[in-house]
Amino acid sequence: MTAVMQGVRILEVAEHTFVPAASALLADWGADVIKIEHVERGDAMRGLASSGTAPIPGDVHVLFEHSNRGKRSLALDLTSPDGLDIVYRLAATADVFLTNKLPRVRTKLKIDVDDIRAHNPKIIYVRGTGQGERGPEADRGSYDFLAYWSRAGCSIGSMPPDSTHVPTPPAPGFGDSIGAMTIAGGIMGALFHRERTGEATTVDVSLLGTGLWSMGQALGISLLLNLPWQAPPANFRGNPLVGTYRTRDNRWLAFSCLQAGQYWPAMCQAIGRPELATDPRFDSHATLMSNTADAIAIMEEAIASRDLAEWRKILADFPGQWTVVQHTLEAAEDVQTLANGYVQRVETADGKPFHLSAAPVQFDGVAARPRRAPGFNEHGEEILGELGIDFDTVLDLKVRGVVA
Repeated sequence: MTAVMQGVRILEVAEHTFVPAASALLADWGADVIKIEHVERGDAMRGLASSGTAPIPGDVHVLFEHSNRGKRSLALDLTSPDGLDIVYRLAATADVFLTNKLPRVRTKLKIDVDDIRAHNPKIIYVRGTGQGERGPEADRGSYDFLAYWSRAGCSIGSMPPDSTHVPTPPAPGFGDSIGAMTIAGGIMGALFHRERTGEATTVDVSLLGTGLWSMGQALGISLLLNLPWQAPPANFRGNPLVGTYRTRDNRWLAFSCLQAGQYWPAMCQAIGRPELATDPRFDSHATLMSNTADAIAIMEEAIASRDLAEWRKILADFPGQWTVVQHTLEAAEDVQTLANGYVQRVETADGKPFHLSAAPVQFDGVAARPRRAPGFNEHGEEILGELGIDFDTVLDLKVRGVVA
């Protein structure tokens, strides 16, 4: 892999997933990421014992690993003058300053744009927020479940009208991880702009804005028609070859053949009903669309007559677009996942293996191999040494609680 971010240093003052996961991606691509953690407790994510639906094993904190792989950790008391001075000295060596602190906290800690740029005018300053940098709720914290999933319309957009419960996100940090990719792209664009023009910019990404972008096509239709966007009924299919069908062994096949008329003859062959290709109800795209309910009933009965393993073989050469609906363990072992390195093996400091999803962008056809996340303050003395701070001074900082 071409380490496209090699030589770039990122100074991070952030916690949880949304913003830290952005620099984790950049670390995968070669950046040197220095993570500043709270001097006593570290990143709050270190203390999270559950995803909300599943416990986190104590020997591998995969949620923290996902968002902090490949970084170096320094635990500092940012409320102390000496701790703040170290941040300023590190900022002078960095290309990017990355934070998710709220505006009032940035002001209190003296790490806002002007504070950092006073020590490095060319640094790119990056802010990740819940609802955006401006507006009456700019200083209000949030999480992806709130700003991305609930507020931006993603949850209602996933909720069938006959449902009695608002759906929850499909994974912990779902919007956070999508937002992190957005931040990473913004940072790379800002670096490119600085290289071309010499101008250092600020970069703003919010969970709300990312959620609205994710819902962008639905939002556009909704605004055009002046109708709130909502998911269709659970059993709705406007096209017999678009949607999911249950197999005999209670698995699911998903089809997305938008040009249904083109693929209907091949599907008729696959389900053992070739005569349906010339049935007057289905002999063109128009007639097929006019008799969708009949075609769906035929498809439901046919798919339900065989197990998934049989359908894998039968549909192997089907020219239309389809896939098996998979759970996470199956997705990790998918032949395309394995062939492209989309899941990577990592080891803890103790040598315990675990797996992480790889960065979704590859360079030169090779997947980036993530490294483990740092232990708390694991690189403290190393980073301070790079600033020219001698051993006796480091010891004094430790005694006074400025560094861990």
